[in-house]
Amino acid sequence: MNDEPEAPRPARRRGRPARAQAAEGPGARERILAAARTEFAERGYDKTSVRGIAKAAGVDAALVHHYFGTKEQVFGAAIELTFAPALTMPEVIAGGGADVGERMARFMFGFWENPVTRQPLLAIMRSALTNETAAAVLRGLIARRVMQRVAGELTVPDPEFRAQLAAGHLIGIAVLRYVIGMDPVASADVEEIIAMVAPTLQRYLTQP
Repeated sequence: MNDEPEAPRPARRRGRPARAQAAEGPGARERILAAARTEFAERGYDKTSVRGIAKAAGVDAALVHHYFGTKEQVFGAAIELTFAPALTMPEVIAGGGADVGERMARFMFGFWENPVTRQPLLAIMRSALTNETAAAVLRGLIARRVMQRVAGELTVPDPEFRAQLAAGHLIGIAVLRYVIGMDPVASADVEEIIAMVAPTLQRYLTQP
């Protein structure tokens, strides 16, 4: 009989599941994020769970918490990835000019008119319209990553207010056209919409 004491097991890092349970490895974080985008897009914020995201990604739920924290934080990371192209808007309007309103409108409708980028945006908008937590996450992202930077490019009084008015104008049209599908806005040619909207955006962004 062996009387030697059993060697102590290595302490497990808190907040991180065992490797066998987590199925972690190269690209695990990216798989989780991709699964989260799909789950939120298909189910909405309310019906998506961390456990469901983990199952779709092929990992343990504890690994989702390890990388992203709460469901709210996973949602924030997912929509930030979706909104990544839109974060370049400040560069689009930099320098102002007589066509800055048109540049802004064309930039935004370019995302909405593309079916590949439109579907994730629709999912985010629907979640934000029906869930206050999702709305708060989206507001924070837009304010921090887009509106503040856009306002920094403007040389008009109350630049943050002007930037929000311009964004609100575009978002309202997007809701009518892509979320609700209300005619005649929904069926209008996008070039006609840009031509109508651009002068108003120009006024918000440039006129004293």
